Amino acid sequence: MNLPNTLTAIRILMVPALVVVLMTRVPYHNIIGSVVFWVACITDFYDGYFARKLRQVTVLGKLLDPLADKLLISGALLSLVELNLTPAWMAFIILAREMAITGLRGLASEEGVTIAADRLGKWKLGAQIAAISCLLFGPVLDGWLYLLTKIELFNSWSLGYFFQGKLSPDQNWGFFSSMGLVLMWVAMILAIWSAVSYFKVFWQNLGTKLMDGRGRLTGKDEEE
Repeated sequence: MNLPNTLTAIRILMVPALVVVLMTRVPYHNIIGSVVFWVACITDFYDGYFARKLRQVTVLGKLLDPLADKLLISGALLSLVELNLTPAWMAFIILAREMAITGLRGLASEEGVTIAADRLGKWKLGAQIAAISCLLFGPVLDGWLYLLTKIELFNSWSLGYFFQGKLSPDQNWGFFSSMGLVLMWVAMILAIWSAVSYFKVFWQNLGTKLMDGRGRLTGKDEEE
């Protein structure tokens, strides 16, 4: 196994560690979970970097890399729901999008059509990473900054007025933790937008075949 694929495998193995740390709520689980999540995200950057630099792009890597990303985001989102840091319905929409697009790509590949990741999908992933980071580490960072500066923005019930009751009734939403929820909205909107974009590409390439009853997806070969 080459270096890029090793980094991807490490990212996959870090997902159970992240979930266990967060869901069992071990001491300092926010801090430990944030570090595990960020290290996993760093491996996501470097496995692609080294694959291109060392010319070690492999079929296994192309399969494992998106799988590792989906496992990492899924594990983090489910943990955030358990911690009452994000609404379950938002996590469901994001995860349902991931499963739907994976299925769509699989169907397209049956017809020999590759639907590549677009820039919108990358923005979506970036928003998800930013949102999860703020929701995990935001309360800790808000607490530290409030102790250092005594600025009410970092420990403000005025922000809590907007978010309290929608998630955890006793959660005091400071600046960074509130930003996490805002970014989660952004991530969800981008997820829906990119899903529509993927479906349009799918339909442009295979819509006519499906309507005419041709191709493997309809159970008929082109020659027929």
